[in-house]
Amino acid sequence: MSFTVIIPARLASTRLPNKPLADIGGKPMVVRVAERAARSGADQVIVATDHADIVAACHEHGIAVQLTRADHPSGTDRIAEVAAAIGLGPRAVVVNVQGDEPLIDPALIAATAALISADVPMATAAHPISDRQDAFNPNVVKVVLDKSSRALYFSRASIPWHRDGFAQSREVMPDGYQPLRHIGLYAFANGFLQSYPLLAACPLEQVEALEQLRVLWHGYPIAVHVTDEAPAAGVDTAEDLARVRQFFAG
Repeated sequence: MSFTVIIPARLASTRLPNKPLADIGGKPMVVRVAERAARSGADQVIVATDHADIVAACHEHGIAVQLTRADHPSGTDRIAEVAAAIGLGPRAVVVNVQGDEPLIDPALIAATAALISADVPMATAAHPISDRQDAFNPNVVKVVLDKSSRALYFSRASIPWHRDGFAQSREVMPDGYQPLRHIGLYAFANGFLQSYPLLAACPLEQVEALEQLRVLWHGYPIAVHVTDEAPAAGVDTAEDLARVRQFFAG
């Protein structure tokens, strides 16, 4: 199907300064992400950034880039600006690929984009959790689906709660119980993407600190592609960067 990948890349980072420009095998990280995304079959891949240094780095490596306003509250708002600027129609599919995912699976991008339809304006991805510690880790976001693989709820808590299994033991995962971990990859119908910044924040979003709950709270469906394998982790710390550099060096 036809879709556009837009990669939000903000220069400031509290844990890893100038993260989008971090060198990975001779290329900036944001360039590595764009090259990976280009293998998904996207019609076009564009970096959306707030800083001239990232624009220059993309130009140097032949990556399409758009300079945006610096005051966007989220990456979603930033990609919405670019999608409007390049003239995408309301039914065009836009995929938000985070700028710190240089190992993202191109097939996962395409599979998530394919879930957008006239009835589903937003899609994301998830994978099964097999590690008990992840099930109880609030930094691991969980999602529960309905029979049509649409999100019922996202939470930092362990959902669904296995009442009988956890009553017997909190040390092992109960038999037959496999919650889903949310993957931070999003696809949108552009018409919805343009209206998204206008949606009022909701109490659930504020309590859980999960922006996607705003969409469910306002009554819009989110389709979820479930992949069997956990994707490679992104880059948040210096240790993550060292791991990714080792991958590209190998």
